[in-house]
Amino acid sequence: MKIDVCRKLPEHIETLVLLQEEDSKFKGTEVLGEELIGAIEDFCKAEDFSFKEGAIKSFTRMVRKKKQVIVLCGVGEHKKKETNKLRNHIANSLREATRNKARQAYLMFAFDTGIPEVQLGHLLSESALLSAYKFNKYLSSDTTHEIENLHLIYSAKTNRHLNRGILEGRIYADAVILARNLVNEPANVLSPEALAEHAKKAALEYGFTIDIYNMDKIRRMKMEAFLAVGKGSSSEPKLIIMRYNGKPDKKSPLTALIGKGLTFDTGGYSIKPTNGMLSMKSDMGGAAAVIGAFSAIATLKLKVNVIGVIAAAENMISGAAYRPGDILTSMSGKTIEVVNTDAEGRLTLIDAVHYAILKEKADRVLDIATLTGAAVGALGKDYTAVLGNDDAWMTKLNDASKLCGEKLWKLPLHEPYKELIKSEIADLKNAGGSQAGCITAALFIHEFVQDKPWIHLDIAGSSMSDKANGINSLGGTGAGVRLLVSLLKSME
Repeated sequence: MKIDVCRKLPEHIETLVLLQEEDSKFKGTEVLGEELIGAIEDFCKAEDFSFKEGAIKSFTRMVRKKKQVIVLCGVGEHKKKETNKLRNHIANSLREATRNKARQAYLMFAFDTGIPEVQLGHLLSESALLSAYKFNKYLSSDTTHEIENLHLIYSAKTNRHLNRGILEGRIYADAVILARNLVNEPANVLSPEALAEHAKKAALEYGFTIDIYNMDKIRRMKMEAFLAVGKGSSSEPKLIIMRYNGKPDKKSPLTALIGKGLTFDTGGYSIKPTNGMLSMKSDMGGAAAVIGAFSAIATLKLKVNVIGVIAAAENMISGAAYRPGDILTSMSGKTIEVVNTDAEGRLTLIDAVHYAILKEKADRVLDIATLTGAAVGALGKDYTAVLGNDDAWMTKLNDASKLCGEKLWKLPLHEPYKELIKSEIADLKNAGGSQAGCITAALFIHEFVQDKPWIHLDIAGSSMSDKANGINSLGGTGAGVRLLVSLLKSME
């Protein structure tokens, strides 16, 4: 989809997408003309359409023997700081235009958005591209319709700031789409080896460096917790190390992004029910977010130093698979009693975290993972659970969340709950039982971050969507990509 700014309207507008505040007079008469505005007002009266928040209606009319589609979208009582609502209004209105087979769409805000031009351009292109996304790779007959050109009707002395925002929004959207494509791939296609190859391809395309370690190298580094998870699979685990040095000064801090990379999770011998297993191709959503984020930060040439670590494996069942009751020795030397083989993600994450701190000398660590059903039970699909040990960094993350629109909810890193993951026969248990599952999983990882500033993001709910709405499509959402990029951008 091509996206640009239109300062002079053509003689015929094929599709007009108009966003308007509730109970406000149109401010575009001088741009659209009295005749078109009159037609819209007549339709609103006939249909009792008042531009309430989220309301969308479309109608078709003939203008000089040519078809014209008008899509009306209500934004309610718009508040200038509610950029995320506007993001979804744009996405849903363009989805309605697509349903009406729009090819050339002209979008206009018939009210003052109060948003700086760079941010407005970013918002527009990001929303348009993400709402248009569909994973149709395996359809034998693809009848998907797409808008070819989107023109923003906007009057300004120069389009420089808008165009800059449009380009930046496209970079963010492309990174999210990269992550979505990875999450949506079936597990028979996306093995740990294939995930490593996708990361390698991204490194070559976007310009960051990568190392991929095989099982022998992983074994020599004594990553027994990570290796145990992948023992039951015929697919060899891979350790993926991505590096981006945007600020080669030795004094500049190194941020580690750790992504959970379970390309499929049966639960192992603590096997999941069928319904719980259906979406487990998405259990590498954290890894996808890290790969997507790397593609964006390299394209944007951010002045930050970042390392990405992904411990990629499959949690399968076989004669070689690890069992409840096993005791594992992690890379750090701490021992772990396995009480649940379906609490596998944290076992891969702790070795990846320790590697980042010990071998790569990371100064701060952020892990992102589809980790617990408890996070879904507590927060549903719209929110990502966040826990951490550094208030200043958490504040930056919260600011990034407000900017990009990814919703976060902070849970307490409640120290007394450590009792739940204590073992009588090892240093730790890998699960804390039925209570506070999201918190005890985070506390388990926290045992391995030493004294480093650390943030944990549980995207178990937000990584997948069961319907198309707003900027999300059916399937993988690319949760975390825009959040991580916005966070790192704020740290330049």
